[in-house]
Amino acid sequence: MIDTQEKLAAFLPVMKSAAWLAIDTEADSLHAYPEKVCLIQISTTAGDRLVDPLAKMDIAPFLDALSGRELIFHAADYDLRLLRKHHDFAPTEIFDTMLAARLLGERQFGLGALVEKFLGIKLDKGPQKADWAQRPLTPRMEEYARNDTRHLKTLEEKLRSELIAKGRLAWHQESCARLIAESSIPPVIDPDEVWRIKGSTFLESPALAVLRELWHWREREAIAASRPPFFVLSHETMIMICQAVSGQQPFEQLIPPRMHPRRKETLHAAIVAARAVPPEQFPQKIRHRSQRPSEAEFRRFRELEKTRDQHAHELQLDPTLIAPKSVLGDLARDWDQHAAELMKWQKDLLQS
Repeated sequence: MIDTQEKLAAFLPVMKSAAWLAIDTEADSLHAYPEKVCLIQISTTAGDRLVDPLAKMDIAPFLDALSGRELIFHAADYDLRLLRKHHDFAPTEIFDTMLAARLLGERQFGLGALVEKFLGIKLDKGPQKADWAQRPLTPRMEEYARNDTRHLKTLEEKLRSELIAKGRLAWHQESCARLIAESSIPPVIDPDEVWRIKGSTFLESPALAVLRELWHWREREAIAASRPPFFVLSHETMIMICQAVSGQQPFEQLIPPRMHPRRKETLHAAIVAARAVPPEQFPQKIRHRSQRPSEAEFRRFRELEKTRDQHAHELQLDPTLIAPKSVLGDLARDWDQHAAELMKWQKDLLQS
């Protein structure tokens, strides 16, 4: 485990001279809130190493050594978003083995399935829901973490060879570039949408006012306790409390019996605050008006869908890789506006 500045400094020359770098991360989204990067796995020709971003050391030199290199990932999307959010790092180029497998038509594209199929190695599923912030890691956790990058280079070579043979390497390169770009865009948070949890669409405005207060209360409690929000109060319980409060019904029996008295007190305060909101400040139900496509738009949609499905069948691809139905709908309404959102290889298929 690289967990001191001295160990990191000794490893940097190995990274900089390596012909390739395979990367993965582990986070603790099940055990902390908000989540954080708990472990970075890296494999090179020199072997597999674990870097501890929770240790008291500056990992900026490590991230600098990753820059300007093609990095091998499997299912890079979450890793890229974590590294961007918490360490302001975005690679310049990646090879995503999961994305490569999907572009080759593989239906089982988890790392274990691919390593077993292409390399003949069966990986231990390991402690996937472990607390990666714990130290020291157990030997089994370390082995599981190392396996996430240990075989990526060999897998990458086989997948790259097949992509070239099928003429799809450019598709993969374009898709990886899109993945990097999209993961670098900060999420847009709508303050009037963020608190509308599952089940809220059935609530009327008075109950929505309670839900809004309860959601913000739960966020504060989750952050203070460094626990995921559902450990504080479940979605289902929040909805039931909102219905009871807005209907002037008792809600005490809905509160989990083991809730700490201090937390229960702050919950009551949030409900009092919600009850004090004047009706004119109640949030409104969101009614999404779906515009019925015209006959011409529907005809264009069916033509696009037929073209997409024919290519998907011939190429043995998941049709949604070419374009999901929502995108086909946008294209049918206004091709000129939405075609720019497609990657070149997707557009070429839909136009051929």
